[in-house]
Amino acid sequence: MSKPGIVSRLEKEAPVLQVALDFTNLEDALGLAAELRRNLDTLWLAEAGTPLIKSEGLRSVTLLARVVGPNPVVADMKTADTGALEAGLAARAGASIVTVLACSLDETIEAAVREAHRYGAVVAADLIAVGDPVARVEQLASLGVDIVELHVGIDAQKALGMTAAELRSTVKKIAERFPGLVAVAGGLNAKTAPAMVEAGAAIIIVGGAITRSEDPVASARAVIEAIKKNRA
Repeated sequence: MSKPGIVSRLEKEAPVLQVALDFTNLEDALGLAAELRRNLDTLWLAEAGTPLIKSEGLRSVTLLARVVGPNPVVADMKTADTGALEAGLAARAGASIVTVLACSLDETIEAAVREAHRYGAVVAADLIAVGDPVARVEQLASLGVDIVELHVGIDAQKALGMTAAELRSTVKKIAERFPGLVAVAGGLNAKTAPAMVEAGAAIIIVGGAITRSEDPVASARAVIEAIKKNRA
């Protein structure tokens, strides 16, 4: 079976930056997305963050796709149920990648994968709150998941003082066991992202280090340069 177009594209360009637009105001998200689109000359992913989708709805995905195209849009739905319904909604809104929670029922994930693929989109399974992410990724592969995301959430960062940068060994184990693309998120920046790439990550997800920067374009460029530096 041939790979979905977006997967082949990402594999060719990896490692790539995904910018998490975790705004609650649509104008803020679109303004930054447009600025990045004008100034970045490489493939990157624009993520309609969960707060943005919950605040502004799936129109945020549609408008982002118009602003950043041909760069793909990720709809961070974090779907936990009704996988087919939510994947279809996001894909029809313009998302190339739709996220589901890896802790969801297998049936939910399988349904999301089927529906996303029907529209030419793919599914990323977010491993947040999964007790044994390494074991789970092997199961996710059998369910047809295209991307797995090792994610240290904001609450965990605050409570435990931990970021994704401290999980290099876990990233490596996941990359060795999962045949698709591996993404990493959680407090990453230009200094910490390269280690994730060395461990096997293909997608580096950065939020606050870019969106809260005084110069978001310069910060995004710094991450891209850092992760591409040792690209074969």
